[in-house]
Amino acid sequence: MLNKILTSKWAKVVLFLTCLAPLGIIIWGILNHEFDANPPQLIEHATGDWTIRFLVFTLAVTPLRKLLHIPQLIRFRRMIGLFAFFYVCLHFTTYIWLDKFFSWPDIWADLHKRTYIIAGFTGFMLLVPLALTSTAGWIRRLGGKRWQMLHRLIYAAAVAGVIHYYWLVKSDVRKPLLYAFLVGILLAYRLCAWLIGRRNRPATSGARREAAPTAETA
Repeated sequence: MLNKILTSKWAKVVLFLTCLAPLGIIIWGILNHEFDANPPQLIEHATGDWTIRFLVFTLAVTPLRKLLHIPQLIRFRRMIGLFAFFYVCLHFTTYIWLDKFFSWPDIWADLHKRTYIIAGFTGFMLLVPLALTSTAGWIRRLGGKRWQMLHRLIYAAAVAGVIHYYWLVKSDVRKPLLYAFLVGILLAYRLCAWLIGRRNRPATSGARREAAPTAETA
């Protein structure tokens, strides 16, 4: 039943609309004057929150599909990752447009004075090549191995996003610490999987070498 739902042609449509829901909530809040206190800052915080959440969702796809034995989840990873980039673009646009009114001297001054701006901008720049090379055509051009290496930049982008959020908040650090915990768990899973794979690789190679003469004898 679950396999049928995940492989349905409507599954991606439902996911797309679900991923758009946060934007709808933000627009609804603007129309209902929920952001009147400080609109640019509140919109920045909302879009920033959703950027990190979608990065966490993207990083969670691989562990979930392996641990829960649901390989079909891989179909949705690219869309979720692109929505992370979509929300970081909204976050960045809100900052340079509604907050700074395209005042490049002020933006440049922020980059020099505020370390959290540097961390956030770094995370944004790391996501740009991932979004640009997210298509099947780019996988063919780069080759699977090089494409995978490039897309590991998402790990650094997620870490930069968490650091950006932690340095931004003044007192209540519960949210950034929660995101740091989730990102840490997801990256630790990958590190453990890599170490286990590396440890098993020589044993597998040795088994193949031993099997060859046996086959010839038989």
